[in-house]
Amino acid sequence: MHAAPLAAQQAHGYADTLREILQQPATWSDTAELLRQPQLRELMQAALVPRPSHIVLTGSGSSMYIGECLAPSLQVELGIPAQAIAAGSLLTHWRSVLPPGAGLLISLARSGDSPESCGVLDRLLADAPDYRHLVITCNANGKLATRYRNDPRVTVLVLDERTNDRSLVMTSSFTNLLLAGFGLVQRGGSDTIAATTRLARGVQRIFEEQADALATVARGEFGKVVYLGSGGALGAAHECALKMLEMTGGAVVTVAETYLGLRHGPMSSLDDRTLVVGFLSPAPAVRAYELDLLRELSRKQLGMTRVLVGEHIPADVLGPHDVAIEQAGLGATDDALPLLPDVVVGQLLAFFRCLKLGGKPDTPSQGVLTRVVEHFPMHRERSSENEHEGEA
Repeated sequence: MHAAPLAAQQAHGYADTLREILQQPATWSDTAELLRQPQLRELMQAALVPRPSHIVLTGSGSSMYIGECLAPSLQVELGIPAQAIAAGSLLTHWRSVLPPGAGLLISLARSGDSPESCGVLDRLLADAPDYRHLVITCNANGKLATRYRNDPRVTVLVLDERTNDRSLVMTSSFTNLLLAGFGLVQRGGSDTIAATTRLARGVQRIFEEQADALATVARGEFGKVVYLGSGGALGAAHECALKMLEMTGGAVVTVAETYLGLRHGPMSSLDDRTLVVGFLSPAPAVRAYELDLLRELSRKQLGMTRVLVGEHIPADVLGPHDVAIEQAGLGATDDALPLLPDVVVGQLLAFFRCLKLGGKPDTPSQGVLTRVVEHFPMHRERSSENEHEGEA
């Protein structure tokens, strides 16, 4: 991947986004080293003592999808029920969606300044006092990082400032928050460092050897992209669909679905202008279902070009114009770490498509979206209808 001079990047509105995509391998290593520090390991483990009855991961937009990526792995590794619930749902329906009991709420946020971020924490500290809270954020100066310093029920982990992406879209913030959340598993510092190093090298090879192929795909004549993932990879599919939607201002229609779920209606949307992006599971039994679906699409001649990400991708699921992103050494696990290269591939496809359509990746959908969601009032439940309390 050959980058233009910085002045040209700035003139075309993509300097921040490109830098933040390309810095990910280095920032992953930094985040893994941060989690290896004894003080940080103790901080993360303290969030699990006493043992919570449930783990709920929350955020808005991309941050919500980090929770979807993490929840299956945390449940398997910790033996604690875990689920992702959107911050907006907790604001409006916390009584019906929040599991009862002494749970742990993990708030994931780039800036920590969106209205939902503190709104949810304020609401649950008051109305669900048995819950404890772990905040993981990229912004040391954000409200989530500063407002609750003196509350013993809230633990805050702040990542390196470089992960606090300046671009409108989340890229390195997404993957580093995902990696940091996986630090709760704490298999051992050396194991996490080794896995992160292997994945960082694999993604660096994507940048050096396959970015041009992804750019060629992104410039193709498609009007729709279907992203497929199983388990936690559905969160990666949701995130990549959002990246394409954000960066193209809705010019490209996106769908995120599980492989098995595609048969139940969404398959009808695949036509000869549909790009199919598939994230393949390292777990053999799961992958068998995924390959069955891809072969069915081939028999039915559904979809246009394919981009598949995984290890040992069979030749019979690839056409002459398809792109295979091989990632070696993932192992037969179904944890969150193999999702990092999946997300990076989605970022690159959206980035290149934005440029193809004449957009500016740093500020797509200008006038519609903002880097931090604009302020809106927090409405409280009242004994009488039509009363509300606005946030100061």
